[in-house]
Amino acid sequence: MAAVHDLAMESMNLNMGREMKEELEEEEKMGEDGGGKDRAKSRKVHRIVSKWMLPEKARGTYLERANCFPPPVFIISISLAELAVFIYYAVWKPQKQWITLDTGILESPFIYSPEKREEAWRFISYMLVHAGVQHILGNLCMQLVLGIPLEMVHKGLRVGLVYLAGVIAGSLASSIFDPLRYLVGASGGVYALMGGYFMNVLVNFREMIPAFGIFRLLVIILIIVLDMGFALYRRFFVPEDGSPVSFAAHIAGGFAGMSIGYTVFSCFDKALLKDPRFWIAIVAYLACVLFAVFFNIFLSPAN
Repeated sequence: MAAVHDLAMESMNLNMGREMKEELEEEEKMGEDGGGKDRAKSRKVHRIVSKWMLPEKARGTYLERANCFPPPVFIISISLAELAVFIYYAVWKPQKQWITLDTGILESPFIYSPEKREEAWRFISYMLVHAGVQHILGNLCMQLVLGIPLEMVHKGLRVGLVYLAGVIAGSLASSIFDPLRYLVGASGGVYALMGGYFMNVLVNFREMIPAFGIFRLLVIILIIVLDMGFALYRRFFVPEDGSPVSFAAHIAGGFAGMSIGYTVFSCFDKALLKDPRFWIAIVAYLACVLFAVFFNIFLSPAN
């Protein structure tokens, strides 16, 4: 077993050495012509992104067709929309304090409210409203730092599918497991991105730079612990004059990411619609959605 492990590590080291040599040769060639410096920098960025986002066997394909067209429009657009809504409620709506918003957002047409579940858009639009500075900063940082590289690799359609799957899963799960509570924030979508990326790193751990793989897993776990801590505080330790906010979206978004997200992100160089894992994940997801709709119509305590 030790010999096999040594051979595997030696093979990995040889591959990494070969990659570094090819990178240097390519950069030297690009640097020979006048416009090559910009292309060399662009290739270097794509190479770093590929090492963080893809297993070794998929990196070559990505680098062959890597470009910034279309740019990561989805994540940037959704982040700007969330920031704009937060500024609107923090500045132009009456608040006791802008660090933790309460009165203004509870009257928002975007927030998920158990009394207004018939307004179906709220099951998605709640992601635009945040409960305070810590809440929006945490979500924006995570979805920009993780979402932009993911969108560079997988493009906006796939990243948007995973993100919105987490958002919808979050609101539906909250309506079942915490049916009398309000829901705000993009944590369902953010956790879906983290869940998909987490599973991809876990499954391809040895190929995605082992030392950095451990660091990445620890960083993701630390962020989840801190964010869940804030969510639990908002749910169970909110002051008497405040309004508790559900945290079920975090967990449901993570599960959506570990199923649909992992399938989508692991099919970089494959046709997604031809992968049976994708359809299994979609069928399971839709079954949960149908159950949640049935529960909300006939069984919910909020009725």
